[in-house]
Amino acid sequence: VYEHLVFDGACHHPIATFPGMAQRTLSVSSAGKTFSVTGWKIGWVCGPAHLVAAVRAVKQFLTFVGGAPLQPAVAHALRAEHDWVAAHRAALQDKQRRLAAGLRAAGFGVLSSDGTYFTCADVRPLGYRDGVEFCRDLPARTGVVAIPVQVFVDDPAPWRHLVRFAFCKRDEVLDEAIARLARAALR
Repeated sequence: VYEHLVFDGACHHPIATFPGMAQRTLSVSSAGKTFSVTGWKIGWVCGPAHLVAAVRAVKQFLTFVGGAPLQPAVAHALRAEHDWVAAHRAALQDKQRRLAAGLRAAGFGVLSSDGTYFTCADVRPLGYRDGVEFCRDLPARTGVVAIPVQVFVDDPAPWRHLVRFAFCKRDEVLDEAIARLARAALR
């Protein structure tokens, strides 16, 4: 869903474009992510008819409210708003760099983020071994929220030391979060 939000001139290569993959791959995308309207919940799936049919069979039981009134706006944006997407991508890249620099200055190890809305940080340099432990009291201590990466995976052990911060925020919000993390003396 972040195929249009990759940084440094990188190009997303859909799995379906690799040899032998088109006939067995579903490509999923989201207008909410691309156009920063995540509350709209408008996305799509492309792929072989038999796989799309299976998605539709399940989807009908998972959707309670549709975004039909918003779909004309999404159709227009997909056709005409390439310049807006490019500007949005550049702004997100600047925000990612801003947050990454602040996290490094606060003592985190920072993993490179080549796109999306998120940066992952290593809490081990701060004396923590576990992201859940680190994140549990972070809001009370700093007013900043992070998500432990281990909650997104089946095997949490290799990811236990990583937390995820969102940088899809106004610059003043990012600056305040960075300042709070730095002042908190998290070590």
